[in-house]
Amino acid sequence: MKAYPFLKRGADVVVALLLLTLFLPLFIPLTLALRCTGEGEVFYRQERIGYRQRRFRIWKFATMLRDSPNMGSGCLTLRNDPRVTPLGRYLRRSKLNELPQIMNLLTGEMTLVGPRPQTWTDFSAYSPEFQDIISRVKPGITGIGSIIFRDEEALLSVPGRDPRQFYNEHIVPYKGMVEAWYQQRMSVSTDLKILFMTVWVVLRPKSDIYYWFFPDLGRLPEELKQAD
Repeated sequence: MKAYPFLKRGADVVVALLLLTLFLPLFIPLTLALRCTGEGEVFYRQERIGYRQRRFRIWKFATMLRDSPNMGSGCLTLRNDPRVTPLGRYLRRSKLNELPQIMNLLTGEMTLVGPRPQTWTDFSAYSPEFQDIISRVKPGITGIGSIIFRDEEALLSVPGRDPRQFYNEHIVPYKGMVEAWYQQRMSVSTDLKILFMTVWVVLRPKSDIYYWFFPDLGRLPEELKQAD
């Protein structure tokens, strides 16, 4: 559908302005709370790989210690990660830490639905084929990969499991396949379903609702099922 990219960009701007208006009263207390807790950082900006492999800086509320990328598991966050601040745990669990990405929506660096933007370290773990596929579209606030791997921290935190090795050998190939699947089926209908599912899994984290909406994705391999 030739009009789809224009509809998608128009929807991004309209939704971003609505969200900004809706959540502006929340930004003020969150900003004050973050300033007075942890290390006093309010926003976290990190370089990510975007459309056509262009680099941009993503906006998030700060949930981890300032030097966390150089500590512990680096760019990978584990369950009960000690680098996450107490307030940050709540923000990450509720996904409120993603709210500042409204700014990335307005500037056109991100879209509502698409593959999550990767750090260079994570992006380089994909095969050249999947790197090309992922970077053909703008990265998204949410996406089918975000829904399936909504509790990625738990998968990486299984005792005796090397987080980086497991991520590169098991999660990355499946994520690449999922993003290729999405691009073959991109449409207004698909995006609306993904947006609905995003809200649903925030409220019902254990739900496998994606399978009922998109049965052709198939069930997850056993090693990728969400940990309890």
